[in-house]
Amino acid sequence: MRADAAALPGIRLMDPAVIAPTFDQLQQVRGFYSFASVLDVDRYEVDGQETDAVVAVRELDVTGLQDRSWNNMRTVYTHGHGMVASYGNRRQPGGEPEWLVRDVPPIGKLPEHQARIYFGEQHSEYSIVGAPAGTPPVELDTPGGGEGGGERRNTYSGEGGVPIGSWFNRLLYATRMADVNILLSGRVNESSKIIYNRTPRERVQAAAPWLTVDSNLYPAVVEGRIVWVADAYTTSNNYPNSHRVSLDQAISDTQTARTAGTVQPETRVNYIRNSVKAVVDAYDGTVTLYAWDESDPILQTWQKAYPDTVRPRSEISPALLEHLRYPDDLFKVQREVLGRYHVTDPMAWFQQNDLWVIPNDPVTPNNQRENPYLLSIKWPGDNQAHFSQTTVFVPRGRNNLAAFMAVNADTASPEYGRMRILRMSDSHQVDGPNQTFNAMVTDEQVALRLRPYLNQGAAQVVYGNLLTLPLGGGLLYAQPIYTQKAAGQGSYPALTFVTVRFGERVGIGETLQQALDQVFGGDAGASTGESEGEEGTPPAQGATPGAPDGTRPADNPAAVRALTEANAAFAEAQRALQSGDLGQYQRKVEEARAAMQRAQTALGG
Repeated sequence: MRADAAALPGIRLMDPAVIAPTFDQLQQVRGFYSFASVLDVDRYEVDGQETDAVVAVRELDVTGLQDRSWNNMRTVYTHGHGMVASYGNRRQPGGEPEWLVRDVPPIGKLPEHQARIYFGEQHSEYSIVGAPAGTPPVELDTPGGGEGGGERRNTYSGEGGVPIGSWFNRLLYATRMADVNILLSGRVNESSKIIYNRTPRERVQAAAPWLTVDSNLYPAVVEGRIVWVADAYTTSNNYPNSHRVSLDQAISDTQTARTAGTVQPETRVNYIRNSVKAVVDAYDGTVTLYAWDESDPILQTWQKAYPDTVRPRSEISPALLEHLRYPDDLFKVQREVLGRYHVTDPMAWFQQNDLWVIPNDPVTPNNQRENPYLLSIKWPGDNQAHFSQTTVFVPRGRNNLAAFMAVNADTASPEYGRMRILRMSDSHQVDGPNQTFNAMVTDEQVALRLRPYLNQGAAQVVYGNLLTLPLGGGLLYAQPIYTQKAAGQGSYPALTFVTVRFGERVGIGETLQQALDQVFGGDAGASTGESEGEEGTPPAQGATPGAPDGTRPADNPAAVRALTEANAAFAEAQRALQSGDLGQYQRKVEEARAAMQRAQTALGG
């Protein structure tokens, strides 16, 4: 365990599929800004160390405007502003993310960059920008920071957009957009440009319609600019002697279900290669295509048909390379095919008695398959952790774990793309994600800590992603648990607990360190940056977590008394929460925590 402990700080506790409302409530700033419904995961070097980060950009959302006049919609509210990023494995004392960069204008630990977002995933409307030199700016730039603390305005000066200063161009675009205001408005002048086709996906598809764009694009700060990074594929359905899959079905999982409009078209393919990495500048919309797999014959053919559209791989800058990664959709297709083609015995393959499938996500009620997770893991035998795409398999028709798979997703690593599998033993059952989730939520300690939030009180529990990591010769499951006000405005998930499971032992704490120390009966040898424990030894097999000598609460009167007091305090806290007395609720929760600590001490923990 201690040999693998260096990987523990990389466990991502901020779930990008859960904390989007938290970003909205704490970083939206104004109603005309918004973030994606599912955030992205990237990595940055901060204070000399590479850290996983949850990232998003503050995009323009015109549906939040109060005054929806033509001038406002088309010439004033033209762009979003700023990257927002948080540490993937840290939280503030109240459970909120610890920010890497925040606010408008952006402040934080990321490099200075052009923060204006004219091209983004939510920019579906056209805007008219630009003005003659010396003309007062009309575009809203930031809600504050201007003279007297008011709004600050700006005039677009980028290369993007089509000039519509001439009467003829205005007529053409008034016809195309079916909008006579382009002809009549005084806001349109000789220096005006019209910006449209503003989502990164449609810009890449327009630049190279022969490519299939990955369903998940993500923002990154690269060389002083915010850019959108997209993986693009060459595909075919006619490759000889190859297995066909439905592309949209292969990538369908919890992530695509949560993110409307990102599914792939109904296309069957038997050849797919990540041949191109595409970059779209968020300020001027410039699309740059880089050949990633230069040996791909289909890419070579397209390059002959459209010369100079794709740059050589050697032109990818080191700064950009740090943010490229293994593509999501390709990994999903590969795990789909591997579910059958991992078999090496011909009879087992024909009889299909050793099929693997992707388990349903245990924390969602709609039976969607679990999506892969991006996080830094340390593979058994490796010297350091690597940024990876990870997934698990279960046998068809069963819920026990069949295999854990990860691919090195760090493009700067010489082992980028190396795919490895840990296959579970056939001699005894290892619990899969759904069985593990059930074991966690029904554990006595976990149930006791979550009880105040599970009985229709003013706050409710939101379960985060259940992560699987190879650790200490086994598999460690880790899951963040958030709490959120059940109803009303201003509600957002805050990280409150972390649960872990190793073997049959379950632990819960306010920090990852506390949960690990419960499971391992002392210091697990990890330094998570949250708290420091003292050296201890793992509990004996079958021992109660937190009791290194194997004693049970029923054998210890002091522990029984403390647990009874904790239960009573939690019950009183629940009643106070239901009645709206938050002061009494806080006091009773603290009493319960103190009683739990007394119980642990009585048990020798």
